[in-house]
Amino acid sequence: MNEKITQWLAKDPDPRTREELQRLMAENNTTELEDRFRSRLEFGTAGLRGKVGCGPNRMNRLVIQQTATGLGQYLLHQFDDAKERGVVIGYDGRLDSKQFAHDTAAVLAAQGFTVYLTHDVAATPIVAFGIKTLNTVAGVVVTASHNPPEYNGFKVYWENGAQIIPPHDAGIAHQIDVAAESPLELICVEEAVALGRLIWLKDDYYQSYRDSINNNPLLSNHTQPNGITISYTAMHGVGARMAETLLADAGFDQVYSVKDQREPDGTFPTVAFPNPEEAGAMDKVIALAKQHNADIACANDPDADRFAAAVRKADGEYQMLSGDQVGALFGDYLLANSDASKQLVGNTIVSSSLLKRIAESYSASYFQTLTGFKWLTNVAMQKQDAQHQFLFAYEEALGYTIGSNVWDKDGLSALVAFAQLTAALRAQGKTIWDQLEAIYRQHGVYVNAQRSIALAPDTPPIGEKLRANPPTSIAGRQIESIEDLKTQIHSFADGNSQPIDLPSSDVLIYHLAGDARVIVRPSGTEPKLKCYYELREAFDDSQDFAAVQEQAELAMDMLISEHQHTL
Repeated sequence: MNEKITQWLAKDPDPRTREELQRLMAENNTTELEDRFRSRLEFGTAGLRGKVGCGPNRMNRLVIQQTATGLGQYLLHQFDDAKERGVVIGYDGRLDSKQFAHDTAAVLAAQGFTVYLTHDVAATPIVAFGIKTLNTVAGVVVTASHNPPEYNGFKVYWENGAQIIPPHDAGIAHQIDVAAESPLELICVEEAVALGRLIWLKDDYYQSYRDSINNNPLLSNHTQPNGITISYTAMHGVGARMAETLLADAGFDQVYSVKDQREPDGTFPTVAFPNPEEAGAMDKVIALAKQHNADIACANDPDADRFAAAVRKADGEYQMLSGDQVGALFGDYLLANSDASKQLVGNTIVSSSLLKRIAESYSASYFQTLTGFKWLTNVAMQKQDAQHQFLFAYEEALGYTIGSNVWDKDGLSALVAFAQLTAALRAQGKTIWDQLEAIYRQHGVYVNAQRSIALAPDTPPIGEKLRANPPTSIAGRQIESIEDLKTQIHSFADGNSQPIDLPSSDVLIYHLAGDARVIVRPSGTEPKLKCYYELREAFDDSQDFAAVQEQAELAMDMLISEHQHTL
């Protein structure tokens, strides 16, 4: 390991991480050193993401330069015109993001690429928007999204505007390994500009994204926008300026932002975990909503690709909507205001089945993908045609895309759409809760939940255990069929089976009697088993909605408890 450390110190361009490494050596901190040097930070379909620090198993300038070199080499092998078309690069407000983005630009420019680099921080959807607009072969966003402050990431997009999927991830990873053993070439940003290889994306570029949102026909429902009040937080991220601008463009003049979370701050001083799903993350925006009696309290995560909302109830308190609830509201709203039979909507296998029922009620086309937004948009592009245009997709982890302006989740356009939905309902004397109840009364109350079980690192694969001895019932409910995404076979209780049109993945989906579902899959990043649960409770007009909802939630508690006990 000493030889690896010596070689690393000779290459590392950052005095801060060199100093960190020398301190760890002086302290003889073998645990930390082994963790930093046991392997490289793995490059996959989400690109890179990890803690910032010294060594190949951390995010740092040398890892970024090697990654950018590998990416560039892979692109040169894939596209004859890669250098001319170039790569668009943007970054969020984390402490190292600007430097990492400039290092990426310096490497790609040295390889001869035209580089389009944002002149300031930019929301992830604003960068992703540029890939199709500028006709680049790829895009890079330096962001760790909603991870804690000590993290950063390197997200890669393909020429179609969507995040990379296989085989590109493996191809890039191979070239990164080659780059790690080779001399690196860089030119400074100023030289790249002088050579005509670096083009700054300035305010007119951000304006082009703004124009695309304002001209999106799916975001043109300007029904009494001055009739509602909105509180908003950017959660110390990069979304505030564009979010506020887009809401103003759409006519919303009663918008209040959380001041001490409005500006980008990579230390995230007022929120420990800047993910709207985490407990406490929405406290400040809800407090502001109460102060102004706002109809909705909205948030973007720090790179503004996710959207979250809490809605005022009759008693004046605010309740968070789940990602599945927002997805159902969007699906119903967008299909109701379009030629639904010509539309295509989709979500992931762990998201609610309610969207499928909504699509069927409108005679729209529906598709389902593996977990991850990269699958939603890549599959949507494959499935849409002249008869069925892509309309909307979502994943339960607060990711939504409306139309095809951006082929990735976009928390900014979702914010505008949700505000317009709220205003349109208000004009009819209705609330979001009224609309959600109407959807449930039509299709049944859907309750979804997720639980993770921590496993010992040496735990044998749970999936193989379940495959070897498949259960016939869960929590007293008969298993009607099992989808095994690893074998890509859907097996039914009557002995019949059919192939599954999804990529192979270590996932088991149990469909239970009474419209219930249990999904089991191992975490791809840590020793955990992830379990996803769904129940549907049907009811008629004579039944009280709150009572049916409580009944469904009790049934869910029982399903989770009994299933977890069996594991």
